Amino acid sequence: KKSTPSILVLNTIIHCSQKQEVVCKRLDDNSVVQNSYCDPDSKPPENQRDCNTEPCPPEWFIGDWSECGKTCDGGIRTRTVLCIRKIGPAEEETLEDTHCLTHRPIERESCNNQSCPPKWVTLDWSECTPKCGPGYKHRIALCKSSDLTKTFPPAQCPSHNKPPVRIRCSLGRCPPPRWIPGEWGQCSAQCGLGQQMRTVQCLSYTGQPSNECAESLRPTNMQQCESKCDATPISNGDECKDVNKVAYCPLVLKFKFCSRAYFRQMCCKTCQGH
Repeated sequence: KKSTPSILVLNTIIHCSQKQEVVCKRLDDNSVVQNSYCDPDSKPPENQRDCNTEPCPPEWFIGDWSECGKTCDGGIRTRTVLCIRKIGPAEEETLEDTHCLTHRPIERESCNNQSCPPKWVTLDWSECTPKCGPGYKHRIALCKSSDLTKTFPPAQCPSHNKPPVRIRCSLGRCPPPRWIPGEWGQCSAQCGLGQQMRTVQCLSYTGQPSNECAESLRPTNMQQCESKCDATPISNGDECKDVNKVAYCPLVLKFKFCSRAYFRQMCCKTCQGH
């Protein structure tokens, strides 16, 4: 004998609501069969009602950690921590932290606490040397700890990325050598007309002797002079000596003026044998 199916109502939860599902079942073994075996006119309506209407308790939302602020020597990383409450399948609200009853997770912590390797640190460049023409500037490169508190031997820093410690520089073209005359010496004549001499040197801008001065621009190293004569004539004694008032007898000898009678007389001792 074929059993007559009956109608059974099952409760399921769909998105915070309960729905009555109506199915057709056999009476003898309570198995579910196709709805066509049941009388459609006697099928009850499929009712639906809300469920879990109480608001969900607040909970902590924890975001992902950010990248560490430093690769070594201790950095900081952060994340977002919020107290939220779900008010729908795809909707939520942010609350004050006091609404979440559990301990608040940390949102900031240290990271990469290992020490950084030593690094090169440079001091300021020196001035360009020399003061004109092509030259160099220098500076000092030190192997320092990452916090700059310690100095290590250079071998502890990588040599391949050591910064340069010397570079070329120029402060413009150097001025050319020029003739530099000395002070005029005393007049060779103790009385009346005579000669006075001075040194004339060709010097570079650094004061070093040079042979690049134009000879046509060389200042004279000798000029005529006149000394006031005293009332007492000069004694022509037999003693051969340099006249005290003549200060440049060595120059007379140097420039070969001993052959002149006047200079031989004034610089008798110096000119002896010449």
